[in-house]
Amino acid sequence: MSMSRRSMLTAPTVLAGSALLAGPALAQGAPQAGAAPPQAPGFYRFKLGDYTVTVINDGIARRDNPAQGFVRNATPEQVQAALRAEFLPTTHFDNTYNFTVLQTGRETILFDTGTGGLLAPTAGAMWANMQAAGIDPAQVDRIIFTHFHGDHVSGLVSRDGQARFPKAELLVPEGEWAFWRSERAAEAPRNMVANRFAPYENRVRQIKSDADLGAGIVGIPTHGHSPGHTSYGIQSGNATVMVLGDVTNHPVFNLANPGWHIIFDMDAQAAEATRRRLFDRAATDGTPIIGYHWGFPAVGRVRKQGDGYAVVPINWSMGV
Repeated sequence: MSMSRRSMLTAPTVLAGSALLAGPALAQGAPQAGAAPPQAPGFYRFKLGDYTVTVINDGIARRDNPAQGFVRNATPEQVQAALRAEFLPTTHFDNTYNFTVLQTGRETILFDTGTGGLLAPTAGAMWANMQAAGIDPAQVDRIIFTHFHGDHVSGLVSRDGQARFPKAELLVPEGEWAFWRSERAAEAPRNMVANRFAPYENRVRQIKSDADLGAGIVGIPTHGHSPGHTSYGIQSGNATVMVLGDVTNHPVFNLANPGWHIIFDMDAQAAEATRRRLFDRAATDGTPIIGYHWGFPAVGRVRKQGDGYAVVPINWSMGV
């Protein structure tokens, strides 16, 4: 199936959502002394035309005092006010990780690979959540990347550097691949990227950010957060969804406030321009979106709200 970026964003949207077990999922992180009982497995499954989409939660990373330094161009008072307006704590911020699995009936495709348990101690829930969802890493056919920050690529390997996905082909945006393999990237993250991809060296295929990848998947250039950052539209029949990547972090920061520049945006001006352009279109079209750092289960549409946007969650049904 061939689909242009424009047709993906303007196609009628039909999304039947189903949360099988839709509570917040820190269940599979290592238990801490005195910790609360574990939550139900964190996966959220819905039909997209003839396809099945599953959002896998990989836990969180906690950042203390988010009003200090997380947003480059907002005052601490502005950040605290935004957090309070969404009934979020001001003393800490829990950044959620969610990646997407697409099952077409012919292949299983991942969009990014989470932290794999190699980063924050409260992340790494992906393996237990994939198992609970019946998704076997050994059966993954393709992994399509939005970008190469550590929380998106670390699930590729075990702690001793072995490949977690033994047969998967890796599809990488060519601009992202070129940047992180060059001396333009700082040494530590460049080495991290090299380590994550090393076991797959003969299974990496570079793609253009607007490539048609087959199976109704088309790239959407969303550069700014990183040099080759790419989002993806998926279409089956008349149903569409967008896999966002990191066009925004948590909605309270730069969805409600698209002009805010968070510290992880490598080109903040380009990231802001991308956000406004993408969400102006999505708010008009009603395109369903999966947000990597949105609160689990991370599926919704956006609408205009003042100078920014707000997430409208998509209701789930009792059956997939």
